[in-house]
Amino acid sequence: MSFHTGEIAVQTRAGVTEEAEKLSSMITPVIKPAAQMLLTTQQLAIASSVDTNGLVWASLLTGQPGFVRVFDNQTVEINCIPIDGDPLYENLVQNGVLGLLVIDLTTRKRLRMNGLARVEGKGQIVMQTTEVFFNCPKYIQLRHLETDTPESREPEIRSFEALTTTEQDWITQSDTFFIASFNPETGADASHRGGYPGFIQVISDNQLVFPDYAGNNMFQTLGNLTVNPHAGLLFIDFERGNTLQLTGIAEVIWDQSRFTTVPGAQRLVEFHIEQVLDTTNASPIRWRFGEYSPANPAVKKESLTT
Repeated sequence: MSFHTGEIAVQTRAGVTEEAEKLSSMITPVIKPAAQMLLTTQQLAIASSVDTNGLVWASLLTGQPGFVRVFDNQTVEINCIPIDGDPLYENLVQNGVLGLLVIDLTTRKRLRMNGLARVEGKGQIVMQTTEVFFNCPKYIQLRHLETDTPESREPEIRSFEALTTTEQDWITQSDTFFIASFNPETGADASHRGGYPGFIQVISDNQLVFPDYAGNNMFQTLGNLTVNPHAGLLFIDFERGNTLQLTGIAEVIWDQSRFTTVPGAQRLVEFHIEQVLDTTNASPIRWRFGEYSPANPAVKKESLTT
């Protein structure tokens, strides 16, 4: 596994090229037995895809345990009925790059699989993997699957060009979101971000800012953003099954004067919103909050923009 130019640029600027190189061997094109075993029990995944205008989207996928099924050591089948209005399936028909993050909130395990995908029918995606690797449990809040869930209702999706007041409140109270990115040469990727409520701030109805905490030093997300600033964010209302999808432009901020008062911040990311999709009843699955990650840095009230 070799890193692309964007990843190398960020690793170099962060001064972690040696650390990243030591970890590069963990990224392989094959789905090893430990990953295959994890997939047999999972019900939650985040997909990264790209539309015909180059906009990047993060989409929620849920299903019965094992809905991401392994065919062989480089092929998975994803069985999930698409939500009308979610761009994922149309994007894959036009552009087969797919980043997939499978995450278990009850154990804090997460697996990333990137590659090429094709739609083989309503609710079925087949993916050939080019990158497969586990991530550490940092910043993942513990959540428990609810056994008694309300009767499933049809999803309802609304589109906006900027955040409503309700959506802004949702974001400022969030402790988790997911980010999708895309490098035209190497493909799509989906990743997790977590912290205490308030770690992501709403600057205006079309601008957010959030800290980048210490991670695995490989910088897949920031590396992609360095090459291509288009990104997608996904917020999940775990208790109600609703989602908020944002697509826009992300800028990595390296100026330390901007984040010296932000505990744990290594950098900032500013996100400029171009489109919003707000979906109620996006998933029949519900999660109950357990506890915050012990890795979460504190959040101060000072604005991340000061």
